[in-house]
Amino acid sequence: MSGSLAGKIALVTGAGSGLGKTIAKGLAEHGAMVVLVGRRENHLAETQKIIEAAGGKAAIYKADVSDRASVDGLAQYVLTNVGVPSIVVNAAGIYGETEPISNSAPDLWVNTLMINTAGPYFICRAFVKEMIQQGWGRIVNISSAASLSNPKPTNSAYAVSKVALNHFTRQLAVEVEGTGVTANVMHPGEVKTEMFEAIRQASEANGDMKRWIDWVEDTGGDAPEKSTDLIVNLTKQESDGVNGRFLWIEDGLKPPLKSWD
Repeated sequence: MSGSLAGKIALVTGAGSGLGKTIAKGLAEHGAMVVLVGRRENHLAETQKIIEAAGGKAAIYKADVSDRASVDGLAQYVLTNVGVPSIVVNAAGIYGETEPISNSAPDLWVNTLMINTAGPYFICRAFVKEMIQQGWGRIVNISSAASLSNPKPTNSAYAVSKVALNHFTRQLAVEVEGTGVTANVMHPGEVKTEMFEAIRQASEANGDMKRWIDWVEDTGGDAPEKSTDLIVNLTKQESDGVNGRFLWIEDGLKPPLKSWD
């Protein structure tokens, strides 16, 4: 398949569903060979089937991004059998704990940070050295406006995980500055994915998020394809200097909030 990303390898976590699936399909449509990563092999296979039916190329690898050994296995497979990724998108994530800290489930709280923060760390650690040696690359970590907003009573694990992800990405951006590799975070908008459905179900027991859920429902949410557009724009030469930034999709429902820029 021809396109602006022809000849490039993209690795997308969480590619079996939701935002990760949409991004993986979009990058394949632009010509990238996409490595689909996730915990549910049947979901990854469905994404692969869609990509290949459209004339694209994709490989699947079942991995748990929160498990270092699993990510090490992924890296060995990709670097040996596919090649060095030029684009890495960390889209795997969960909303996790929805109770006040006093009533929270510690295992779920910690697991949220393991998937949302440690997961991108493991993935970036596994590939960034080879990306630097390659001389060009784009790392995009999916964050959330929740990391820039005032705290809410019941989303401590998710918000903390994304705040930490932001700072990790800024740290990584400093380390790769001038190498041809960039690292940024982005808010994908108010997208109606599996995570949205999980938040909706949690809100039935806890009403803190109900106003946001109703707003997204009334508006229809943001198109997840806008995230692909943003990532593709980052691969253009004019975006070479975009590094260590908090990025927003174009014309999203939520106006950009102040970050560190």
